Amino acid sequence: MGVQAELDEFGYVMASIPSNCGKAVPAIGFIAHVDTAPDASGENVKPQIIEAYDGSDIPLKGVPGLALKPAEFPELLDHKGETLITTDGTTLLGADDKAGVAEIMDAVQYIVSHPEFKHGEVKIGFTPDEEIGRGVVKFDVARFGADYAYTMDGGEVGELEFENFNAASAKIHIQGCNVHPGYAKGKMRNAILIAAELNSLLPADQRPECTEGYEGFFHIVAFNGSVESADIAYIIRDHDRDKFEAKKAKMASVAEAINAKYGPGTVTAVIKDQYYNMRGQVEPHYHIIEKAVAAMEMAGVKPRIQPIRGGTDGANLSFKGLPCPNIFAGGLNFHGKMEWVSLQNMQKASAVILNILRLFAE
Repeated sequence: MGVQAELDEFGYVMASIPSNCGKAVPAIGFIAHVDTAPDASGENVKPQIIEAYDGSDIPLKGVPGLALKPAEFPELLDHKGETLITTDGTTLLGADDKAGVAEIMDAVQYIVSHPEFKHGEVKIGFTPDEEIGRGVVKFDVARFGADYAYTMDGGEVGELEFENFNAASAKIHIQGCNVHPGYAKGKMRNAILIAAELNSLLPADQRPECTEGYEGFFHIVAFNGSVESADIAYIIRDHDRDKFEAKKAKMASVAEAINAKYGPGTVTAVIKDQYYNMRGQVEPHYHIIEKAVAAMEMAGVKPRIQPIRGGTDGANLSFKGLPCPNIFAGGLNFHGKMEWVSLQNMQKASAVILNILRLFAE
C-alpha cells in the first residue's frame, strides 16, 4: 500500500503514515494481535460465509450435527440480515484478533486511497503472543511513536473498554507416593486425589461459569497427572487489586493446607503476575475515551463502556506509558469452534478508526 513498515526480530510489525493536516496533532496508534487462542487449532481454517442471515440454525459443515443455534447463542438474532462468517466446526475462526488486523488494514487502505482525508500521524502495530499475556513484552513504545493508541480487540459492536482484569497464573505441582495398590494402606499418596482435594478447597462460586461483570475467578485450565505426580495450571483474575491479591493469597494458603496435611513438599505452587488493570493509567487521559465514544456515534454505533473480562495488549502498553483503551472488533464466541463475526460489525469498527483520526485532526 506504500506505507512505511517494518518487521522486527521479535515479530512486531510497526508502520507509520505521516500527518497531512498541517498542524500539531497527537500521533494515534491502532494495534491488533496476529496470534490466535491455543484453546483450539487455528490451522487450515475453512470459513463459512452466510449472507443475509435469516435467524435460523447455522450448520458447521465440518462436523456433522454441529451447529450455531440462536437457542444457545441468542445474540445471533441481533444480526439478522447481516453477512456472518463462521468456522466449519473443525478450527477456530481466528477473528480474535485477525478481525482487528483486517479492520485496521481496511482503514489504512482508505487513508492511502483518499488523500483528501485529513489526519495526524497514524501508527499501526501488529503483535504476537497476546493470548499468552506476553504480547507487548518486547514492544518498543518509544520506537512506535504514538501519543495515544487503541487496541482493536473487543467483541460485540459498541464495546469500549479501559478496565481489565488484574491477572496471574498459578502452576501447581503435586508430588504423590505410588505404591502397589495391593500393599498401599498407610503408604500411598495419590497425586490425582490430592489435586482434586486442592481444587475443592477453592471457592466453587468463584469459577468463570459462575461470575460476570466485575466478579473475578479462579479458572483451572490444565491438569496432567498420575498417582505419582500431578500438575495443575490456573489463571487468577479480578478487576479489584485488593481482591486480586486476596485470591493469590487464597491459592497460596490452599497449597499450605495440603502440605500441612500430607507433609512438606507435597505441593509446590508458583504464582506469577501477568498484567494489571489499566484503568488507573487511562483515566487521567479520559479525552481518548470521549473521542472513541464520539467516533462510534458518528458511525451509528451505540457505545457500551464496560470492563474487559480478560486482558489486551493495551493493558501492558498503558503501564508502559502508552494509554491504550480497547475497541470492539466485532467477533463473538472467541476461543472456541463456535466463533463467528459479522461483516457489518467489522465495517463499523473500521469506520470508528477513521472517525477517531478525523476527530483528533479537527
